[in-house]
Amino acid sequence: MTRPGPATRHDGAGGRSPFTGSDVCTAAGLRIVPGGRTVLFDLDVWDFGDVDGLAVHLHPNETRLDFTAITGRHWKLVAKEYIYARLAPADPVVAVLPSAYRVPLTPQSCGRRLAEAARWLNWLTGQKIASLGQVSQDHCDRYLIERGRRQNAAGQVTGTLEDISLRTAAAVVIDFADYGELFTTDRYARGFTPWRGRTSSQVLGVRSGGENKTPPLDQQLLRPLLAAAFYVTEHLGAHVVALHHTIRQPHLEDAGLRYFLSDPDQLTAVLEGHLTAGDPLEATSNGKIKARLAGGWDPGDPLLPVSFAALARAAGAQRLRPRVLHDARPAILDAARQVGIAQPWARDAAGVVPADGSAAIPWTIPLSVLEVRDLRCYLHTACLIITAMITGMRSCELKELRTGCRRSAVTGPGLTRYRLAGKLIKGQGLGGTDDEWVVVEEVDRAVALAELLCDDTTPGAPVFGAFAFGSRYPRFRAWVNGPAGQRLCLAPIPDGPATLRMMRRALAQEIAYRPGGLLAAKIHLKHVSAVTTEGYSARPGGAQAKLLAEIGQHEAERNLNLVAEEYRNYQSGIMPAGPGGRELTAFFDSVDGKMAAAAPNVTATDQHLLNLLSKRAKVLHIGAANFCWFTDPSRALCLILAGTPGAGAPLTGMCDSARFVRAESVSRVVGVGL
Repeated sequence: MTRPGPATRHDGAGGRSPFTGSDVCTAAGLRIVPGGRTVLFDLDVWDFGDVDGLAVHLHPNETRLDFTAITGRHWKLVAKEYIYARLAPADPVVAVLPSAYRVPLTPQSCGRRLAEAARWLNWLTGQKIASLGQVSQDHCDRYLIERGRRQNAAGQVTGTLEDISLRTAAAVVIDFADYGELFTTDRYARGFTPWRGRTSSQVLGVRSGGENKTPPLDQQLLRPLLAAAFYVTEHLGAHVVALHHTIRQPHLEDAGLRYFLSDPDQLTAVLEGHLTAGDPLEATSNGKIKARLAGGWDPGDPLLPVSFAALARAAGAQRLRPRVLHDARPAILDAARQVGIAQPWARDAAGVVPADGSAAIPWTIPLSVLEVRDLRCYLHTACLIITAMITGMRSCELKELRTGCRRSAVTGPGLTRYRLAGKLIKGQGLGGTDDEWVVVEEVDRAVALAELLCDDTTPGAPVFGAFAFGSRYPRFRAWVNGPAGQRLCLAPIPDGPATLRMMRRALAQEIAYRPGGLLAAKIHLKHVSAVTTEGYSARPGGAQAKLLAEIGQHEAERNLNLVAEEYRNYQSGIMPAGPGGRELTAFFDSVDGKMAAAAPNVTATDQHLLNLLSKRAKVLHIGAANFCWFTDPSRALCLILAGTPGAGAPLTGMCDSARFVRAESVSRVVGVGL
């Protein structure tokens, strides 16, 4: 295709866009799946759904850019040219712009930019602004204020958005100045730059790398949630998988069957078969019962829950004639009284030990087809919870796990390394980057079980699919807290929010704060920490490296708080004991002196204290029964015994608390790398 030359500077007088007739996907380097449709610049809706390598977590709406949302017709072309430039920064027309970004955005990111551009342009239309050349700094300020107001569906203001949520909105307003030379129909006035050239972060006062505001999962919720997930996978998993595969088999029940059963003797034979075998009559679905009640059935009719369709199929027909059903009613009623009525699946369920360890009971009561499918969903959710909780994977990364992702290798007698092949999505380009997670055996088993539950059995099919955890978790919790979960003696899961982000934060804090905490009751948490470190070593830029960085931040925070707590104990007269106690006391004496000798205009605040303690916090290592202040490796008994006196960290597993002086009046036994 012959491309037009670079755009020349003009004042929005109109004309042919330099991108007219362009193939957007080709310009952006996006491959199209065989038989798929590309995206042309001249279209008003850019649908990137046929682009090869799209992430599983993307909703179709996230890859569909609709420019018709912009009410001003002359501004639709402005938005198209802007989005094109962000998708294809290497285009010769775009590359010459001095302020243009050089890294391409993904279609998903451009979709968010387009949404903000439409809000900005439509707001200007509402302000009776006919040209971008009329935009002033006052318009930019007022728009950002109004954009920051949180509104409900009725348009009523219910609060304000956080500043970080407005960063993209401010960035789009600024970008319209940086990319103005591209715009064919309209642009800001010459020399006008919103907020005098400041970045969106500077405008809003947002700093990158701030405090993580996602709270960790509540410990009172974490314990029963994880226990229920493990019980379901370990005790019910095989039974649910077998039942799921059974109902998935094609049943040609109606093939070759006549429509109506007219011979009452055939129905009589079916009923006699139930009586002889002691087999309960099949119950109908709850939906059918509701339909019968709506049609005028007596709620007290004992035959209300009976499936007449099941009786007809057993007799070789699809339905019973009304006359046959009327005549056979006494016989059906008698059979129901003798053998009962039950759902058709899992009538002879195998026994399992309940969660409280009491006597074995059938793993389930008889189930309908819908209940089997629901149970399959609960098991799938349990596998998802275990995988997310132990690995710390993000939602987008879990959705990229595909059938065959499990990688295991025997490294020695009784030693196996488990890995999951997936993709790193956050911060990556379109489709993500191939990555591997080193995991523990419990995660490998959970993913293997989830693979067996997949309806799509083709190689490479998503294991967890495009799930919505926000709707899955409440259903799983309701099942655990309901009659089925209580029958299995599962501990109720209390009220409270639970998200995958909260699980990731809880895992990082558990490893950093509580190496022998709640997770260790069910999982070898040291193993989880070890495989996370191994995953970091294998792929320094991978997802586990990012999780390990979060753990490191929590460890630093924990150590600083512990040192401050020991200092306050020292101030209260509770002195540390052990070989390192005297040195730690001397350090606290020096801190006291520095706090007392602070300049008159310097307040002895908690932050000032933490600054003084931070250096000592960096050498703190937590043992099972002691604190190790690793200040002098040459005096570390563990390193001397191991023959590694030059190591940079102590071997806390070798610490022997019996060597330390113990006293009830001390706050903590401490050592110096002992």
